[in-house]
Amino acid sequence: MVTTLILKKKMMKKENKLRIWNNLSLGIKLTFMYSILLALILSIIGITYYFDIRNLLLTNTASDLRARAKPIIENWLYKNDGISVSKQDGLPTYDNLLKISDRLARDLTSRDTVAIIMSKKGEIIANGKRLPEEPTPPKPNEEYLRQALAGQNEVTYTVLQGKYHTLVILIPLRRSPTSNEIVGVIQLSSPLVFLEKTIKSHSVKIVIGIIITLILGSGLGLLIVSSALRGLKRMTVTCNEISNGNLGKRVNLPHYNDEIGQLAKAFDNMVSKIEDTIHRQKRFLANAAHELRTPLTTLKGSLEVLMRGSQDDPVAVARLSQNMYREVTRLNRLCERLLDLTRIDSYTNIGKKQVNLNTLLKELYPQLQVLGRRRSLIIHEGPFVTLNADADLLKQVIIDLVDNAIKHTLDEGTISIGWELIPDGVKIWVADNGEGIPNKDIPYIFEPFFRGENSLKSNKKGTGLGLASVNAIIKAHNGRIDVVSAPDKGTTFYIILPL
Repeated sequence: MVTTLILKKKMMKKENKLRIWNNLSLGIKLTFMYSILLALILSIIGITYYFDIRNLLLTNTASDLRARAKPIIENWLYKNDGISVSKQDGLPTYDNLLKISDRLARDLTSRDTVAIIMSKKGEIIANGKRLPEEPTPPKPNEEYLRQALAGQNEVTYTVLQGKYHTLVILIPLRRSPTSNEIVGVIQLSSPLVFLEKTIKSHSVKIVIGIIITLILGSGLGLLIVSSALRGLKRMTVTCNEISNGNLGKRVNLPHYNDEIGQLAKAFDNMVSKIEDTIHRQKRFLANAAHELRTPLTTLKGSLEVLMRGSQDDPVAVARLSQNMYREVTRLNRLCERLLDLTRIDSYTNIGKKQVNLNTLLKELYPQLQVLGRRRSLIIHEGPFVTLNADADLLKQVIIDLVDNAIKHTLDEGTISIGWELIPDGVKIWVADNGEGIPNKDIPYIFEPFFRGENSLKSNKKGTGLGLASVNAIIKAHNGRIDVVSAPDKGTTFYIILPL
């Protein structure tokens, strides 16, 4: 039970920490992580610098002790050929070392250095300390002493004495400078009080420098991060304004070419498309209401006439019934076109097969001539082309485009159909020399129920779904449709389909 409570408390503390971290702003989080990284880098540099300086000072101090000791040792031991004072005295080497050890140790000792001399058995045979102010030599370290007695020249180590360390170097004494025979060892020790105070002073300066650099770096990092995230804050404000209904608001970061600038551009493009979609939906509803209002108004008027007593007049009933039938038929046709448009928009895998464009247009030509009536219909045959397409839908595209051209072309006008190969596709065109499309209407002609200015003026019959259906079919075939038009000069629709 107690263990469970402890685990729950730990989990709650962890969740509280995560909640606090998650509630922080992105700028503070980035600055915090940047500060940790900066502190880590500065600490590594500072520690490396500290040990490099310490090792350098220790090496220089040891080299200085050895340099000062060398001439003194050579003067006492090697003024003759060997450690004996003369070759004729016959005294053992150890006896000669005992004879000069006190004076040698004393000469090697100074105010900051003390020397002791040890035999090859590790016994202390001389101590250079005489005055109280001279340092006290540390006890010889047996491991390092064995290394020196084995003939190793560079034996250096430190040992703690009180608050400070003491540098110790061991110098093996040879029978001659080139001899391998070791007759004793000199231990030189020097307290590192001044060196460690110097290192401590440098360490304090390094720590202060790290703290100052960390504070300044963190402050500068916060400024840089805040400046970099200013675009995101602007996007947040823009999103809030858009969510409140201001669809015309944009982020507009023209001077940002980084990832945030690219995100802002993508966001603005997305909002523009959403705004355009909403406007299209509004226009669709308005146009649909307009198209539905006419037949519904006619039906309502006919029913009102019948309700006023015209049902007793067979002629009036027949006429009104025919009118209502025509309007209902029109509504039914309108609903079918809308359903067709919806099905085409939802196609993910239409019934494609290999279709020969030349054959398809030849088969369609008689039907197009009937539609054109007195208008001249010309087919400009292009190269042999085989498409992967739905033949029925492709025929519907050509019929709808020709029907649209007929509505906007005089009886003596000309309608032409042709195609040509382009890189990775085929371009089909349907052109007329009719009244053309006003420039202001071109962006909207593929919207459902849209009827241009010329159609409204001339009161041409139509549902406004033909071009919308054409556009949906072409997109279902992974193609596109373009239009080029000039008032009173005609219109050309270009269909680009992949081969």
